Amino acid sequence: MSADLRSRYLGLELKNPIVAAASPMTSSIDSLKRLQDAGVAAVVLPSLFEEQIEHEEMAGHNLMLAGAELSPEARGFFPEMQNYNTGPDNYLKLIGDAKKALAVPVIPSLNGYTPGGWTHIAKQFEQAGADAIELNIYFLATDPGNTSTEIEKRYIDLVASVGSMVSIPVAVKVSPYFSAMANMAARLAAAGAKGLVLFNRFIQPDIDLDELEVTPHLVLSTSDELRLALRWIAILRGRVKASLAATGGAHTAEDVLKLLLAGADCVMVASSLLRKGPNHVANLVSGVEKWMTEREYDSVEQLKGSLSQQSCPDPAAFERGNYMKALTSFTGERI
Repeated sequence: MSADLRSRYLGLELKNPIVAAASPMTSSIDSLKRLQDAGVAAVVLPSLFEEQIEHEEMAGHNLMLAGAELSPEARGFFPEMQNYNTGPDNYLKLIGDAKKALAVPVIPSLNGYTPGGWTHIAKQFEQAGADAIELNIYFLATDPGNTSTEIEKRYIDLVASVGSMVSIPVAVKVSPYFSAMANMAARLAAAGAKGLVLFNRFIQPDIDLDELEVTPHLVLSTSDELRLALRWIAILRGRVKASLAATGGAHTAEDVLKLLLAGADCVMVASSLLRKGPNHVANLVSGVEKWMTEREYDSVEQLKGSLSQQSCPDPAAFERGNYMKALTSFTGERI
């Protein structure tokens, strides 16, 4: 008898724990269908950015004001802004088309960094048929005048703002750069986050020595990056009232299993799919099922969190004790 691979994430039942993360592979209906056919349990659409929303709304606002100085009635030729359709139509159409074409949950991604009027788009996501929303908070605190309290409040306010717009669950994709990550996770959940996606990978800039310019530099993840998410998921499992998703570094079935054992409710993959194609999903699913069957695990639910900090015989392994052991046991490579 094969193992039951079903898992719950954001209150949604997934047929297995593999989710396609936001990437170019989730940007078209054709590729979304291929991912579903390969066995993916849910899809996260590429992000719609705060700047895109504000740009379109400002264009509509400028249109409304055109000629206003020539005639006091000019403004009356246009509907009120709250009724004026300045939303990103193509993205909303992608959500609607994906819902019609797919049987798996569709999760659009909203990428922002400031609380503001643009968050109303979350309601339009819901109306377009989204099963949940992933709020991707991409903010790097570079101003020395900003305190940690101010930065954390910005995150909390943004989560509360988006969450207040919708009745569907909101997951928050956050960075690991908080001095008290566990406390911040609990506060995000209290602000309305139904799930946490750990972690956001900031794109690091590079310098072009020929052009003497600062350039973006995107590098796909490797399995070596897995341990950051693994560690914090293991620490947070059972201690925050939110689903936990892992992203960044899952390339093999073994990677997926480690994250599930740590306590992840689902594992989001992007780099491995970009390297190996949609059919890699089938390899991940079959690899997880084979390992579980060989070790007589009945279900993913039984597996999840069995090596979290709460369940681990040596909880310090996720804290300073592991750091000391790693340093003292390393002997170096033989030259």
